[in-house]
Amino acid sequence: MKKLIIKLVALILSTSFLLSGCASTTVFQTTPSGAKIYINDELAGNTPYTYSDTKIVGTTTIVKIKAEGYEDFNYVLKRNEEVNVGAIIGGILVLFPFLWVMDYKPMHTFELVPLNE
Repeated sequence: MKKLIIKLVALILSTSFLLSGCASTTVFQTTPSGAKIYINDELAGNTPYTYSDTKIVGTTTIVKIKAEGYEDFNYVLKRNEEVNVGAIIGGILVLFPFLWVMDYKPMHTFELVPLNE
């Protein structure tokens, strides 16, 4: 019975590490706020905008920010900004979570440049 409980606890912990290690989220903010944000050339919404994905380490996402009267801003979001401790622990227990050991920074803030008129 004791071995069964230990196995069950290990399974629950492993599953929680696996699930927590996959997704990464960041918030895009701009000055001024309300700018349109495009993710991989598709309109995603207006800033402040919360972005989340389950891409693996080293992948990139093209972000374009547009606001009337301001220069367009281009940014390459890379999944290599912060270490994900949960994925490292999960990777020790089960190999493949190492694909998600890096996360995005929690917040990205950009100051848009007015157009020269």
